[in-house]
Amino acid sequence: MTRWVCFNHGKESGPWGSKIQALAEVARARGYQVISPDYQGMDTVGERLEKLQRELPAEYDELVLVGSSMGAYVAAARCALQAPDGLFLLAPAVFMPGYESDGLAPCAENILVIHGWQDEIVPVDNAIRWCRRHGLPLLLLDSDHRLMSVLDTICSQFDQFLERIGKPCCN
Repeated sequence: MTRWVCFNHGKESGPWGSKIQALAEVARARGYQVISPDYQGMDTVGERLEKLQRELPAEYDELVLVGSSMGAYVAAARCALQAPDGLFLLAPAVFMPGYESDGLAPCAENILVIHGWQDEIVPVDNAIRWCRRHGLPLLLLDSDHRLMSVLDTICSQFDQFLERIGKPCCN
């Protein structure tokens, strides 16, 4: 069984930042292979979506998309092509200039959105509005946009999220 987690970093970060490294460790412990495309220098969602499509494995039994900020928007937008098994979104850049969110309808068997109450980049009200519109589970934590002060909580939530997906690993 081929199980993948694909990380999608934010506009101002890189493919293997601290948050992605910590979450990748959680994924590997659960038997997933991980990838994290490098979107540095790509300022449009379209460019990032094209790169994501090229870098995703051609065949897999299970796919979980993880994204932070602009990367969360990209992961949710990717659902329009094919629903992943899981969608784990951190501080998604919804209802922001240049990120048309009215038609952005995430679909996956399992979804969790995490956002910081003190987010200075993407207002928390944007996440609440988007999650309410689509009936998505939303966990609000006392942190800023980067969510680094609650990284342990995020890793724990991610571990539980992967466990809920529930497809047994055949190693």
